[in-house]
Amino acid sequence: MSGVQHKVRLIDLVFPDQTNHQGDMFGGAALAFMDKVAFLAAARFARRSFVTAAVERMDFKSPVLVGDIVDVTGEVRSVGRTSLTVRVKLVAENLLSGARHLTTQGDFIMVATDRKTNPAPLPPVPDYAAERPGETHTNELVFPGDTDHRGLLFGGRALNLMEKAAFVAASRHARTSVVMAALKEISFTASIHVGEMIDITARVASVGRSSMRVAVRLCAEDLKTGERRQATMGEFVMVALDQDGRPTPAPPLRKETDS
Repeated sequence: MSGVQHKVRLIDLVFPDQTNHQGDMFGGAALAFMDKVAFLAAARFARRSFVTAAVERMDFKSPVLVGDIVDVTGEVRSVGRTSLTVRVKLVAENLLSGARHLTTQGDFIMVATDRKTNPAPLPPVPDYAAERPGETHTNELVFPGDTDHRGLLFGGRALNLMEKAAFVAASRHARTSVVMAALKEISFTASIHVGEMIDITARVASVGRSSMRVAVRLCAEDLKTGERRQATMGEFVMVALDQDGRPTPAPPLRKETDS
């Protein structure tokens, strides 16, 4: 399966339980994010299961601080007969200033788990499409702990991931503290199964004086077949706050210009 596809991207926030006493994110927490992205990138690319065989050229360039956004991307850089290399980068982003810097980078060697029974060669290295500006895009993997006894994703877990994406999208737009004021027009249209990939897109759809309406779409993707379906949609109302925790004017939406 060659052709154009999007990079796998995981966007999350650094919470206190992921940091040391100095407020710096543990290296193990960073590696956990990166290993997840490497697996998703490999499985989505080849539509087969993979395990991590090795990590090469892991560089820790600067710390990631509590409260930062972690923006982790993975792309397939080389392909062998039954293994491939995924280049994973972790960028830290300050919520208020928007300053971004590369903190960690490494090459993950991923090996197909069915290499002894499946003689089919892996696809060639893909082309990657650029993402649309103004959107927050993140991927996640559904683990058994995220599901009910039938192996279906809990609605509360889906809402948690969507709210986090809405928070990041609103924070990137306003570059100030934001809180959720309301959840509107949520709809669950399809079930999501354990082992599937979640693909979430959030964008600021409209801005009032201090409020921002963030449209969030959640799709599920079968990593083995590539079948995608829209599972959940919702609209989150986020309010911009000043340093004293009071509502403050949010920046207007920027008009899209020619790219």
